Amino acid sequence: MSHSPLALSRRHVLGDLYGRCDAVVSVPVYLNNEEGEMLGYADEGLGHYADAFLFHLPEDVCKRLATGHFNYSFGYEFADNGTATGSDKRIKLSSICLTGRPAATPAQPRTRKSKVEAVAEAAAE
Repeated sequence: MSHSPLALSRRHVLGDLYGRCDAVVSVPVYLNNEEGEMLGYADEGLGHYADAFLFHLPEDVCKRLATGHFNYSFGYEFADNGTATGSDKRIKLSSICLTGRPAATPAQPRTRKSKVEAVAEAAAE
């Protein structure tokens, strides 16, 4: 199984946690939860493009991740030792979990009522 690196913006991946998250050296990436299958790892190994995660995952997973088929969830620890409170606490990622998004139901074409059905409905009212 070949592994393809995929770079995604930290802000895109972390969302609201972006401003609170410490730098990442290497974090395992799991499917569904931390007890699930380990797919690979993510790091910030892009040099001067340090504001991005580089995911080292199988090629098929990278394609699905790039097209938005996964939601992100995180395992983390608080990096501050009691100095900050509430939403100011810094965090350190311990894992990233990819959870599949539910498939969207395809839109059904609108059907046009025949004249007979429209007349029958009007008569019934």
